[in-house]
Amino acid sequence: MHRPTPGNAPAARSNPASAGPGIISARSLTRVFGSGEAAVTAVNGVDLDIQAGEFLAVTGRSGSGKTTLLNLLAGLDRATSGVVTIEGRSLAEFSEAQLVELRRTRISFVFQSFGLIPLLSAYENVELPLHIGGASWRERRQRAAAALELVGLGARTGHRPYELSGGEQQRVAIARALVTGPAVLFADEPTGELDSLTGLSIATILRDIARERGVTVITATHDLALAAMGTRRVEMADGVLMPA
Repeated sequence: MHRPTPGNAPAARSNPASAGPGIISARSLTRVFGSGEAAVTAVNGVDLDIQAGEFLAVTGRSGSGKTTLLNLLAGLDRATSGVVTIEGRSLAEFSEAQLVELRRTRISFVFQSFGLIPLLSAYENVELPLHIGGASWRERRQRAAAALELVGLGARTGHRPYELSGGEQQRVAIARALVTGPAVLFADEPTGELDSLTGLSIATILRDIARERGVTVITATHDLALAAMGTRRVEMADGVLMPA
């Protein structure tokens, strides 16, 4: 089924997994928390290339380093050593202001806990990033409506989070992440608080975003149904990517 594209979201790519250099690359990526005998290596020497339009699922047990890896790839955390590049540029070169701009325009996030503002409607939650970015009222209205239609919530735009089911709240969160037209969407345990059937519907939306819209989707998940939707799956254990 055809869905409208929110804002300037990229068009679909036919075979993203084979499309040249990665949109995100990591080399010898390491993150150590603490020091001395109390030091914990959460990510240990990871090498990874992620192609534009790919849907990558990072799996592994709790404490394996999945979330830390996503935070490093997204620039939410700084590596102890190693390099992350996004669209050919090392994150180490970005100032804090440039990282904020990157997160505002090129990458977006979906979290397990939804993160919606309770007093705002679904529409107001979705258009908020555009409002902060200075978009006109007309542009905000058009793009927010398109994003909510994309996730199947065109009829629920005026409802506040407490009036929506968990699955609907996560759909709003996905619409909010997409409304700015990002190149990359990071999703950390996006089905973690949902039942299996609702989780499957969210997994399908994420798959379609990558397949039909060309957005690179990177998810950390325990959900094997979600992982199975990906174009590629990698597993972490003790901070290391396991051999395929």
